[in-house]
Amino acid sequence: MQPALLLNGIASLAQCSAIAACGPNNKTVKSPDRNEILTILLLPVCFEHMTIAVAQMLHIFFQPVKRSGTNHDCGSFLHITIDRNTELMDNTRVTTALSELRLSAQQIDEFFATGWITAKALFNADEVAKIRSCFDDLEQIAADIEETGLQHGSHFVLGEKDRQKVIKRVVWAGGSQPYLLQIGADRRLTLPCSQLLGSDVLEQLLSQAHFKRPNDGVIFGWHQDIQHRDKGPGTWDDINGRGSFVQTLIVLDEMTADSGPLLFIPGSSQWGRVDFGAHEYDDPDYTPRKPPQFHDKDAVTIAAQPGDTLFFGPYTAHASFENTSQHYRRVLINGYASPGANHRVYPGEGSCREIVVD
Repeated sequence: MQPALLLNGIASLAQCSAIAACGPNNKTVKSPDRNEILTILLLPVCFEHMTIAVAQMLHIFFQPVKRSGTNHDCGSFLHITIDRNTELMDNTRVTTALSELRLSAQQIDEFFATGWITAKALFNADEVAKIRSCFDDLEQIAADIEETGLQHGSHFVLGEKDRQKVIKRVVWAGGSQPYLLQIGADRRLTLPCSQLLGSDVLEQLLSQAHFKRPNDGVIFGWHQDIQHRDKGPGTWDDINGRGSFVQTLIVLDEMTADSGPLLFIPGSSQWGRVDFGAHEYDDPDYTPRKPPQFHDKDAVTIAAQPGDTLFFGPYTAHASFENTSQHYRRVLINGYASPGANHRVYPGEGSCREIVVD
């Protein structure tokens, strides 16, 4: 690589930085010449250990420019792709932004072999707070109704314990809370699901709110989600040969051993569909049938923090039991199917929407 070409590239980038702060009219300024940028980007390819040095140079050259009387941040930040898994973003740090969204081959293998994967702190505290606010609104709607049914675009499933109303779940919660639909379309969820389903088009079947209030008696016994997707002939087709469904679960409150945490059976994802019985969650005396592959001792208890997100498949055996703690254990569930897999109508206004992952 010619030193003069390298210096020209750096100089051009520095010059761009000096004039790129958004002006009063937010005008677009000329980007550096493509060849000059490519010169910079080829350095890590030729000299693997220079990646950090390049990032440091970009950090030096691309600082926000303060104008007299103002402190403008440009409407967009520098976004240079080094490779498919590493990006330089936000003018301040090297981050693996694509790998935060795009699953590695190892993660995909783990998903299908073990049954689930966890993305720690996938959603930040502000996002979790906004989702909780939506749950507060849903809880208020539930307080004002007397029975299970559709309200404001969402389907509320209610019960009772000790003469107290119980919210078992809210189906298509995004029907009444648009922000939840925004979360359901977020690429942090849809891109991994697209990879796992092998399709750039997803059908979102679930936008579901689970509250698990302290001692409310809500349980979800051992089951596989395929039991809820495939209700018999003509209701479901396994398009991708691996179940054609991925469920995601965003943790909103700390998930502890006594708060009715999620339980998984590792490796159950490879069983295919097995018989857990009729999964009558509403019957407190119901005991699910346990297939021969199932052993209670194999269960893994999931401990998680707000913002953590789980991805699991339709054959993964899982359960959660009563919350005996003194705090809520809320989760937001979004579920996605391969296009053409589902042949049922789900409750809620706008349910079963199509999402294109570009």
